[in-house]
Formats: sequence, structure tokens, C-alpha cells
Amino acid sequence: MDHEQTWHPRHSPWLIAGAVMGATFMEVLDSSVANVALPHIAGSLSVTTSEATWVLTSYLVSNAIILPMTGWLGNFFGRKRLLLICIALFTIASMLCGIAANLQLLILARIFQGIGGGAMLPISQAVLLESFPPAKRGVAMATFAMGVIVAPILGPTLGGWITDNYSWRWIFYINLPVGCLAFFLSQAFVEDPPYIQRHKDRGIDYIGFLLMATGIGALQIMLDKGQEEDWFQSKWICWLAFFSISGLIGFIIRELKAEHPIVDLRILRNRNFTTGLGLMTLVGAVLYGTTAALPIFLQTMMGYPALQSGYALSPRGVGAFIVTFFVGRLIGRVSSKLLLITGFALLATSSFWLAQINMEMSMANVVWPSILNGCAISFIFVPLSTSTMGHLRQSQIANGTGLFNLMRNIGGSLGIAFVTTFLDRDAQVHRAAMVSHMTPFDPAFIAQAGSLRSFFTMHSDAVTGAQQTWMLMNGTLDQQSRLWAFVDNFRVFGVGCLCCLPLVFLFKRISARRPPTADVH
Repeated sequence: MDHEQTWHPRHSPWLIAGAVMGATFMEVLDSSVANVALPHIAGSLSVTTSEATWVLTSYLVSNAIILPMTGWLGNFFGRKRLLLICIALFTIASMLCGIAANLQLLILARIFQGIGGGAMLPISQAVLLESFPPAKRGVAMATFAMGVIVAPILGPTLGGWITDNYSWRWIFYINLPVGCLAFFLSQAFVEDPPYIQRHKDRGIDYIGFLLMATGIGALQIMLDKGQEEDWFQSKWICWLAFFSISGLIGFIIRELKAEHPIVDLRILRNRNFTTGLGLMTLVGAVLYGTTAALPIFLQTMMGYPALQSGYALSPRGVGAFIVTFFVGRLIGRVSSKLLLITGFALLATSSFWLAQINMEMSMANVVWPSILNGCAISFIFVPLSTSTMGHLRQSQIANGTGLFNLMRNIGGSLGIAFVTTFLDRDAQVHRAAMVSHMTPFDPAFIAQAGSLRSFFTMHSDAVTGAQQTWMLMNGTLDQQSRLWAFVDNFRVFGVGCLCCLPLVFLFKRISARRPPTADVH
């Protein structure tokens, strides 16, 4: 008898969902909650803001290295034991972050926090997929999506509010009660499937782990620090690129040949899974890229305080939360392809809507596209998760969820790196194009400059009036070139979403009940 097809947990799937969702929300929230607190952290620990960014980078690197190992770690330690270890490590590391007396200790604590959080998310997703029957996995993924989608949106707002009203240390202390509750609930309700016991005697692929850590770690640092170091004009970034490419190529070759790989890349032969990884990478890029771009625009261009810019994005989380519940109910009743097409079309629409920003718009011009953006992500994430994992055996799910969440994180890093780089470079292009019209041979420019000079000269002397005129026109030029860079940024996101529509048709249909399949080792 096939244990993978007959096993069901002893407890209600909803009790299990409640146990793991607290841990999921806590981990995803922590990936973005510290962003707005960086200036406060830098000031409190007497370091520069640039040095303080290692608080973010250290977490992302350790998190990314652990993510693809989740399947192997779950088989080696046991699914439930690994989840409990991760929750405990994450919670203890959160306490250490809060009491850190200097930057070095804070970075070390964040590394341990990233290690604990890295496996927590895919293990939680795998537990949900295995606990619910195939016909109800859409509801399971809708529950999971509420944490994965809403948490990074609420993170900056919550982080800003806590930092402004209390201390940056409390963004870590709030994890303590949540982590303790998640630990005890997981201990009570989560259990290992029988087939987990089969793989506990496997050895460790040390070479594969070293190559993976080198490749993914170097890639994550390169994406996070690239724009700050002027990308490939920096020898440091060039070396990171070399180690990343070499490590990842060596890792792929090693894992395809190893008898017991630390990450089973043979799973990529599954067309649904490979297609889903590609689409998840883009969804991560748009989600995190938009989350990064909008606060920058609102704070640097519109003069909004950090907390108010966070409030402008909060409705996106509300839209995502509400729509995700209904989308989970539609899985199995409505074609997943139709839901995905609807989601990507709405995501493209929201991106093009945001591309209409200008310097005279109101808060509503950001709120409504953000709500549509949240709804679109919900239409995408739930059917994308079920379609990607739908043809995997239960013993492959933990490995699959690890890679799935890794690509979401890498996509997010790519999106943020794209935003920070594109805004600066594209603004320079637009400035060069517009400044060509500021010549003595352009009648409109001469008329405008003359009018401004006359106005300023009335309130000062001729020299001061001329200086004030050029300062104002130069400032306006910078502002407009920066604005057009934001417009182009959102247009690129919109075009990328439209390019994903044909890929949706590569998915094979997922049946409610899969035929029994033997476990292949």
C-alpha cells in the first residue's frame, strides 16, 4: 500500500495550519520589517547607514543558503523536529538581535535568525500541502499566501510605527511571544509522514553544500551591494560574480551526479515545477520591486514621512488578504490557467496604472493601484503554488517548496537591485535628453528663464537673481528626470507581467486526485 496516498494527519488540517502560519508570518515579516529602522540602528550603534545595511544582507544570505536544503534537512532530522528547531532558533536569535550591544553581534544574531527562518517557510508550506487532501490544497495555499503576501507589505509600516513610538529593538522583541506560541502549537499538532523515516540514514554531501553556499551567498551579496559599489566597476563585485557563477555551475554538476544530493535537481524535469519556478521569480521581483520603489518615490519625491508612505502601501495588504480567501475557494472549480491569466493581467494593469504618477497626484493615485496590485498577487500566488507542486510526489514536496521559496527570494533581490540601479541610471538618461533643450537656441527655454530671472531680480540683485534662476531650473530638471525614471520602472514591470501570459499555457492540468505513484529513490 502506498503510504504517500493513504497517510492523513491525526489532527484537523486547520489546527495544523494555525500552528505553522504563526511561524510563517513571523519569518516573512522579519525579512522586511527592519528596512525602515536602519537609520535608527545606525545611530544607536554608532555606525554609518551603509554599514548598517549588513543587518539586512546577512539575514538574506543565510536565509537563501538554507532554503534549497530544506528537503534534505527535513528528511535528515524529521519534518516536525526541523520545524521546531527552526522556530526555536529564530526566536532565540530574535532576542539576541534585540539585546545586541554592537553591530557585529547584531549581524551574527541576524545570521542565525536567517538560518532558522530559511527552512521555516518551505517546511510550513510542505506541512500544509501534506496535511490537506489534494482537492483542498487551494485552500491550504490561500492560507499560506495570507502570510507570504501580506507580511512583506505590512513589514515596513509596522517597523516604522514600532521604531517611531518605541525602539528599533522592539521589532525583534515582538517575535518572542509569537515564536513561543508557534513552537507549542507545532509541538502539539504537527507530525511527520511515515515516509520521512526512510531517509534519515543518508550522509551529508559536504562538497555540494560548499558549492551551493558559495554560489548562492555570493549572488545574494552581489545583488544587495551591486548598485552601492557601482556594479562591475568594482573589483569586489566582479569577484562575487565569478564565485557565484562558478559555485552555481559546480553545484549543478555535483548534484546531478551525486547519489544522495543535498538538493534534488532532478525535480526540474517536471514541466509544471520548472515553469512555476520561472513565474515565481518574476512575481517575487514585481512584489518586492514595487514595495521598494513606491516608498522611495513617496519619500524622496513627494516628501511623505516614512510612516505615512507605509500607510499608502497598507491597502495592498488588505486587498491581498480579502481576495486570497476567495481565490482559495475557486481552486478546483475554476481553471488555474484562467486564474493565473487574470492575475498577471491585473498585475500588468496595476503596474501601468502606477506608471501614470506625477508630482501633483493625491494619495488615492497610489492607494487604488496598490489595492489592485494586492488582488493580482493573490490571483497569482495560490494557483501558481498548486500548479507548481501539483505533479510532485509527497516525498518531493519539501524539496520543491525549498526551491520555490528560494526563487521567490532571489526574484525579490533581483527586483530590488533592478529598482535601485534603474532609477539612478535611467534618471541620468532622461536628464541628458532634457538638458539638450536648455540652450540659447530654444525659444521656450529662453522665455521661461527670462521670466524667472525677472521675478528673482525684483527681490534681489541681478547676479543673485540669475543664480536663483539656474538653481530652480536645475532642481526642476533633476526632479523631472527622476520622475520619468519611476514611470519607466513601473512600465518595465507591466511589460514583464504581460510576457508571462504565454508561459501560463505550459502548465499541465492538475487533477483533484492523482494516480498512485511509487516513490523513486
